[in-house]
Amino acid sequence: MTTLPTLRELGPELTATTPVQRATALTRPFAMVIIFIAAAWLGWWWLTPLIMFGIFVAVVTATHDVVHRTLGLGPRATDWALFVSGVVLLESGHAYRASHLQHHRLFPHPDDPEGYPAELSLLGAVCYGPVFLLRLWWWAWRRGADRTWLLVEAAVPATVLAVGAALWPVTPWVLAYAGMAIVGSWVYPLLTVYLPHHGHGDDPITQTRTLRGRIIPGIFLELTYHLEHHLYPQVPSHHLRTLSQRLDPLLAAAGAKVIKVP
Repeated sequence: MTTLPTLRELGPELTATTPVQRATALTRPFAMVIIFIAAAWLGWWWLTPLIMFGIFVAVVTATHDVVHRTLGLGPRATDWALFVSGVVLLESGHAYRASHLQHHRLFPHPDDPEGYPAELSLLGAVCYGPVFLLRLWWWAWRRGADRTWLLVEAAVPATVLAVGAALWPVTPWVLAYAGMAIVGSWVYPLLTVYLPHHGHGDDPITQTRTLRGRIIPGIFLELTYHLEHHLYPQVPSHHLRTLSQRLDPLLAAAGAKVIKVP
């Protein structure tokens, strides 16, 4: 098995997050929501799916860093950040924290609900989308932690849908936003689990793929560096590209699954 260098050897600055980087990560989702509202108000509905894509990327990136405690937040701020960022996409941030940390601890394993779609077929991963977040929530609930947060977060989608239905005669944007958020989450099993992990090997370096490039990783706020993240989850998303460059010789020698993209 390949011996991985420590973060001290790679550069301790890889774990640093400045106040500006923290503020950017945490406020970017809400800036995107404001842009969505403005586009809907102007009647630019053709633009809203693209904006919703940006909201998904911003929320997933921020929540991912919050879960791994790489933004420098304390326990109380972490709980609130998980809740608020989850609300943006009508999801449970606390269920995601429980299942994602389990994914890092155990993948591949039968008690890794987040990693389960990696064992499915391509069609199976696509069809699993509508139940994926529901099963993660139920798994987190059964573990017994954060149940108050989980209950409140479970009420958010129904509440927003009810408000959207009530406001429909006045404006359709609330219900349209909720529908896009819910349907958009159905791609999680395919994009975040199946594509990075399907056909995985037996050691940490071959269990995950990584996408290298400038344009596509930039659009996804560096989340495409999936292997690097699994190897060093202490590194925040804004340093993953730098981490990938420092790991290049080691990963090439170890036969890592590196996919080059624009």
